[in-house]
Amino acid sequence: MRKILAMCLGVMILCVCTPPLALARQGSYEVKGVVVDASGNPVIGATVVELGTTNGTSTDFNGQYVLSVKDGNSAVQISFIGYKNLERVASSADLARVVLEEDLMSLDEVVVIGYGAVKKNDMTGSVIAVKAEEVNRGALTSPQELLRGKVPGVNIVSGNGAPGAGAEIRIRGGASLSASNNPLIVIDGVPVANDAGPGMSNGLAMVNPNDIASFTVLKDASATAIYGSRASNGVILITTKKGEGGKPRVSYNGSVSVKHNHKTMEMMNAAQFKEYILGTYPDLADKSSALFGTADTDWQDLIYKVGIATDHNVSVYGSALQNKLPYRASVGYTYDGGTLKTSDNQRVTVDLNLSPKFFKDHLTVNLNAKGIYNRGNYA
Repeated sequence: MRKILAMCLGVMILCVCTPPLALARQGSYEVKGVVVDASGNPVIGATVVELGTTNGTSTDFNGQYVLSVKDGNSAVQISFIGYKNLERVASSADLARVVLEEDLMSLDEVVVIGYGAVKKNDMTGSVIAVKAEEVNRGALTSPQELLRGKVPGVNIVSGNGAPGAGAEIRIRGGASLSASNNPLIVIDGVPVANDAGPGMSNGLAMVNPNDIASFTVLKDASATAIYGSRASNGVILITTKKGEGGKPRVSYNGSVSVKHNHKTMEMMNAAQFKEYILGTYPDLADKSSALFGTADTDWQDLIYKVGIATDHNVSVYGSALQNKLPYRASVGYTYDGGTLKTSDNQRVTVDLNLSPKFFKDHLTVNLNAKGIYNRGNYA
């Protein structure tokens, strides 16, 4: 009898509890969409939760998510490390495509090194990173001018002032009396010789300043663990600009500058020179007209001129094949006329960068092609 009563009681409880569960399922609201960053790339592993509950999910490799909430008025929060949290009502159309903004205040600076990526505060070696927006501005024709005065411990001394002349770069001073003290230069992961090619002052002259995205300077001996003994005098890493997602865009940057000698050497004119000679050798007074003549020439005025420098750069960047093929192509022309007559330097640079993505963005390949034509006239 007790077993029968227990069974009847269990059936009654099941009948009472079943309708509310059925109503809860009928009232559930499904939210789905995709989470991307400012560049349009999917954010993998972003957290999507219903506020006030433990109900949540995360985005997949394509940045997509699906979450069932109580109803359309439920609050949904999307968060990811280094980005600002975003809160919306479940019924909001904004949740179909969510663009997260970077939170620069909470994002720790990260340095990518040869054997991994670590926080800058955790680095045992001395590493300084300079981004494109932090470099020097103005009519600059060589990358070393962008870096001057921006990195502690790096001393950049200009050459003789001729167009296209290089600079002496020393990272924490010289280390050898007989061997080279020049740092190793690495452009997009490829080490280059500091003496570059014929007609170029140094390895930095191979890069157009307008194509540089960032500098990274490795200043101590720990860099030799990555690049060997060539890095004993420090390393200058140059990263060039890459393509961005979206429609094709064209950018132009040009400048024209005028330069002149601030001062010249103080020299005697013809009258002063004649007076000096006759004062020193009075016996030549009778022969002065034959010796000196009547000419009065300012030789510095004849060999110096006003130098004109011009720089023009055109770049095209965007993405093709449904954002699967980011690209960037640029052409630059630089003419640097010296203040000494017949001295000038001309440079033409061509840069092409492709960053195709394969296997649902799991594999990214960077293809770089750079060309340079440099011609210098040395007075």
